Amino acid sequence: MNLPETPPTPARTDRTFQVDLRGLVDLLSHHLYSSPRVYLRELLQNAVDALTARHTLEPDAPAGSFGIRLYADGAQVRVEDDGVGLTEADVHTFLATIGRSSKRAEKIAEQRADFIGQFGIGLLSCFLVADEIHVLSRSARTPDAPAVEWRGRGDGSYTVRVLPATARPRPGTTVTLTPRSDAGEWTRPGQVHSLARHFGSLLRHPVTFDDGTGAASVNPEPAPWARTHPTPGARSRALAAYGKEVFGFEPLDTIELDLPAVGLKGIACVLPETVPAGRRHGHRVHVKGMLLSEQAEEILPEWAFFVRCVVDAESLRPTASREALYEDDTLAAVRDALAERLRAWIARAAASDPGLLHRFLQAHHLAVKSLAVHDDEILRMLLPWLPFETTDGHTTLDEFARTHRTVLVTSSVEEFRQVAAIASAAGLGVVNGGYTYDRELVHRLPEIRPEASVADLDPATLTAHLDPVDRETELAAAAYLAQARDALAVFDCDVALRTFQPASAPALLVDSREARHERTRSRLAREQEGGLWGDILGALHQEAPRAQLILNQLNPLVRTAVAIDEPELARTSAEALYGQAALLSRRPLRPAESSLINRSFLDLLAHALRKDS
Repeated sequence: MNLPETPPTPARTDRTFQVDLRGLVDLLSHHLYSSPRVYLRELLQNAVDALTARHTLEPDAPAGSFGIRLYADGAQVRVEDDGVGLTEADVHTFLATIGRSSKRAEKIAEQRADFIGQFGIGLLSCFLVADEIHVLSRSARTPDAPAVEWRGRGDGSYTVRVLPATARPRPGTTVTLTPRSDAGEWTRPGQVHSLARHFGSLLRHPVTFDDGTGAASVNPEPAPWARTHPTPGARSRALAAYGKEVFGFEPLDTIELDLPAVGLKGIACVLPETVPAGRRHGHRVHVKGMLLSEQAEEILPEWAFFVRCVVDAESLRPTASREALYEDDTLAAVRDALAERLRAWIARAAASDPGLLHRFLQAHHLAVKSLAVHDDEILRMLLPWLPFETTDGHTTLDEFARTHRTVLVTSSVEEFRQVAAIASAAGLGVVNGGYTYDRELVHRLPEIRPEASVADLDPATLTAHLDPVDRETELAAAAYLAQARDALAVFDCDVALRTFQPASAPALLVDSREARHERTRSRLAREQEGGLWGDILGALHQEAPRAQLILNQLNPLVRTAVAIDEPELARTSAEALYGQAALLSRRPLRPAESSLINRSFLDLLAHALRKDS
């Protein structure tokens, strides 16, 4: 039996990816980097990492003996450093291989945490402003090492030459760019100097800039928190001045931040004015002195929107673009630790500086309320100091609870506005619980003041404090009340007659948002079901909460209205009183209510004109 021959295995050909460098640079410029200006940050960053490696190689070198020098004259941009430099093998391995970082060379890998860069694509950013990059480098690792020249071009080609050591007398690297004509915005001498100060003002190595007229220091002083000050007061003033310089406002106070575990130092500047709820400011974050981001929201929790921070950290990881922070366990721990520093500052202000605390709460009570909801310590410390809208005006809960043993709280702003004047006249203590966090916080008052009692405001509670009219008056008004109930039945509204202050208020409309929603839901269900289910739902609807229009017998207009014996005029006056009470509640009007207000006004006007004629 002859078996079929196994066909020969075709020869495998391994190929490498072909990289369109111009397309890659275009991708970086549109999707990775926020602006072409980052080219200078990447050059500074590479120079700083090279200096860090040089100090590792020569740990006994005096501080400040190695530095960075920038030159820009309009025709070229040049960055020189006294760093570890590159050999010819390094140039072929790292400059000509996209995505590989030179920080992996010889014993440096285990020290990556000492370096800013982590991704090995920074040099490509120079193609955002130039078509050619010229690198001249000499390694500090080998005595008498030759100089190496590398020229990379935007079309993806490059050349390498080995030159005598005299081509670069000292170890280090020089990167030279010849800007394109369309890149002048980012490569003019003044702009290069400005960008250098922007990105490198806190770098720990000396950096100078020279535009041909003389060298000037880019970072003449260390970070303000790293300086020595004669007194604590002088230190506080210096930190506040730096905060004003960076953020453009005079801080209400500055909070010094220090987390040794991650090498983080900096300040939080308390904003002097109220911040809209939910608005989060970006924070200025440096990593090993190099500016990473001015809009790093993730460094603090959401509730801390009353401060802006500037920090310098050692152990935080940048993202690939090096313009934001990588979300990991370290960042989460830093965020928690900084939140604790802010809590501690609030606690110190409450304990030792009532004036500062008062100014802070005036501007940022909403932020503190959001924190107090979830933080029992802050709740116990600050709840009595927090301002609330009440029937006694804007006051603290501590003052309000001293006046009112039972504190009533509404569930919405509109409910508070409906009852505020009447409740105040009746001696009831009501707090507006309709704002964010307020109702929940008021209900926690007994945890701080055990003698205080808190309850939700129920319409029955309010009406129970309104005085009933005498029986003769109620009987005389019975016919009018019946006609009024009939006219307002479409709004599921009952009508009652009481006496209450102030006498200038003709009527009070008691109607909660929940009751309106429940009536709307019941009506829609009945319309959709019909038949037996409609009858059942109709029976249940009889138990649904109804609105109540309470007429004030002390008001002259109401006394006139209840004496009307003309049916149509009685209905119109009841509709007008309902409309006026709805307007005073300042809640959104339904279309039917708006129509009723217009119709009742026109009907009353027509009646008045007929009477005059």
